[in-house]
Amino acid sequence: MALSIRHLTSLFFLLLSISAHAAVVRVDVASRTAVAKSDYEIISGKLHFEIDPKLPQNAIIADVGLAPVNAEGKVSFTADLRLWKPKEDSRSNGAVWVEIPNRGGRASLPAAFMEKGFTMLNVGWEFDVLAKKDTLRLEVPRARNADGSAIRGVVSAAFAPDKRLEDKELTDLADYPPVDIAGAESRLIIRDAAAYPAGKEVPRELWSLQNGRIRLKGGFEPGKTYEVFYLSEAPPVAGLGYAAIRDAVAWLKHDPASPAKVKHAYAFGASQCGRFLRDFVYLGFNSDEQDRIALDGILSHVAGAGRLVLNQRWCTPRAISGYYTASYPFADTAQPDAVSGQSEGVLENARVKHAPKIFYTNMAAEYWGAGRVGALTHTTPDGKQDIALPENVRSYFFASTSHGPASFPPTSQVKGSSLANPVNANPAILALRLAMHRWVSKGTEPPASVHPKLSDGTLVPVSEVRWPKVPGLAAPNAIKAGGRIRNSQLPGGGGEGTELPLLVPQCDADGNDLGGIRVPDVAVPLGTGTGWVFRPAEFGSPHEFYLLRGAWVPFAKTQAEREAANDPRLSLEERYGSKDAYLDQVKAAVEKLVKQRFLTDADLEPQLKQASERWDWVMRQTAR
Repeated sequence: MALSIRHLTSLFFLLLSISAHAAVVRVDVASRTAVAKSDYEIISGKLHFEIDPKLPQNAIIADVGLAPVNAEGKVSFTADLRLWKPKEDSRSNGAVWVEIPNRGGRASLPAAFMEKGFTMLNVGWEFDVLAKKDTLRLEVPRARNADGSAIRGVVSAAFAPDKRLEDKELTDLADYPPVDIAGAESRLIIRDAAAYPAGKEVPRELWSLQNGRIRLKGGFEPGKTYEVFYLSEAPPVAGLGYAAIRDAVAWLKHDPASPAKVKHAYAFGASQCGRFLRDFVYLGFNSDEQDRIALDGILSHVAGAGRLVLNQRWCTPRAISGYYTASYPFADTAQPDAVSGQSEGVLENARVKHAPKIFYTNMAAEYWGAGRVGALTHTTPDGKQDIALPENVRSYFFASTSHGPASFPPTSQVKGSSLANPVNANPAILALRLAMHRWVSKGTEPPASVHPKLSDGTLVPVSEVRWPKVPGLAAPNAIKAGGRIRNSQLPGGGGEGTELPLLVPQCDADGNDLGGIRVPDVAVPLGTGTGWVFRPAEFGSPHEFYLLRGAWVPFAKTQAEREAANDPRLSLEERYGSKDAYLDQVKAAVEKLVKQRFLTDADLEPQLKQASERWDWVMRQTAR
């Protein structure tokens, strides 16, 4: 794309004043696009980085000492850039939200944030994102042995099909082509439990791998977990993704020629990206090469106690990573661990020099499923005692929510199975993001933490959950969390493989969670919402959870309908009597959340409208 004089001039000034010591050494501006109906623009292009692999801040990066270097001894890499900013500096409030791209996706700046003058920064951090239009990716060098020979090692990927398949594309291993598929390292394991590595080996003559697709004679069975292993070579220096975020923030905050004038930087990351942020801090990347704080605030969303497995050889960050996220330490403060013999925390370890202000926002799914064991962020590693959070950390649990809200009207995966959970905490997350800005920029204390606790019985071992007989939802008391994964920073791996304690929110008589923030859909419920759901029988392994999905079971409309279904939960008729009475209670619930600063005044009308529509939809449904 040809650049206009304005673009070239902007690029010239960006290049002109980049410090010789800065990690960002060049900025290529590809386009500047006006945002419709606003005074904002979007700058797109690439950031070029060079880092000294010998600096302590960089030496933590796995294989960085085996990466190729330029004449100055620096390791070079590039990242896609996308920056939303006010066209005029006078409109900026001096703060940037660094939106960590999820698998290369691009974020948009909410209109409410543009009204307040926020800047938004997207930078590619992930090497395994597919190179296609509108994705943000990182291009990194490949490590080689000191003698120049290729590094070889075994890579693996796991999958669990929902239906019988003849073959399966191994998208998680697209960056790791096999070098000897007929070799002894090539294996395929089948197992019944996704959370545990043990399984049965599939005879080698029954499966084949070609052009990134694995084929099994007789097909892959639905619900079974398969894991394939083979030899590959030339591992990418994946941990440079952390340096890309760190140094892009340093460039934006401190380079006089950066295109946005910002003083404070906050990062938002959801799921994969929330785990990225927890590991970013744990590994010490919140101190830049000049020993300045990078991110002033972090909102790690739906990460649970997980951290991203990125800073190691042969990593697959694009993978869903079910049951492969949680390694000791789980909490921010140093907690003695009898299993590993270590005592450290995500924030309390020798690498962390600049701890940001942090919000952890978790749904019920992060307590229940996929090995994310969210409760261990606020208990001892053995799950037996509550612990206090640091002064710079808040933890917010949203009751009866899924990993992400389902659309409304909700649908079932298959006919007769539970509806997906539409309980939506997103308005509260937006309110908390504004609270983070006030905390950093003005010192305004945010709401106190809200999460379930062992001390008051709102947090319990999964076997002690008092689950009511909700129609269509079997009791979840026998579920297990799986084992710890390896922490490559600790001697012995930090107790790799040790069974994780599964502590979950206790529930009320309806099956809705206690001990958390109850958004209007839960404070004044039309049904039971969960952060978990078993796999439909048609998908196989109905004893297993369907990862990162929740369920919603509406209440019966009338007492007669409830009794006919043997439903112990009160009907809408018995609870509310009328739609008007229901909406009165919703209004009171919203006003309470506004007072607690988990919603804003602007949320009242949208919440009432949503409640009205959901009531009408439930009342139109026939008895299940």
